[in-house]
Amino acid sequence: MRLQKIPMLLPLILSLCGCAATGKMDRNHELQQEQYAYSAAIRWGDFEGAWNMVDAAYRTAHPMTELDFERYKQLEVSGYHDLGSQVTADTAAREVQIGVINRNTLVERQVRYTERWRYDPTTKSWWLTTGLPDLAQAQ
Repeated sequence: MRLQKIPMLLPLILSLCGCAATGKMDRNHELQQEQYAYSAAIRWGDFEGAWNMVDAAYRTAHPMTELDFERYKQLEVSGYHDLGSQVTADTAAREVQIGVINRNTLVERQVRYTERWRYDPTTKSWWLTTGLPDLAQAQ
């Protein structure tokens, strides 16, 4: 009798395993979408939009002023290259290289930056925990 129940339970167990794997895949997909949107905002000079992807706790501790955003307007991003990343269940780190051109001198420089992301299970979204890149080091 017990042996007859095992084949009935096997599809249920396999479907539960599939649900857990799908959840992780969805989270990784969400991370990729957030990172793509963030890098697009940086590439197009939308630093206010990129700032909205930064963790609220970081924004509160390190508020940006209008002057800070004006400084970003003096720069043009010429490239944004993903150099590698590490992803765990709730955190991620991505090393990027950003090409920056000073609009006044027209000199291009390269800036390396490590993005650190965390997953918030309450909002079910990823947040950047390192703030915007310090592109002033490229000047």
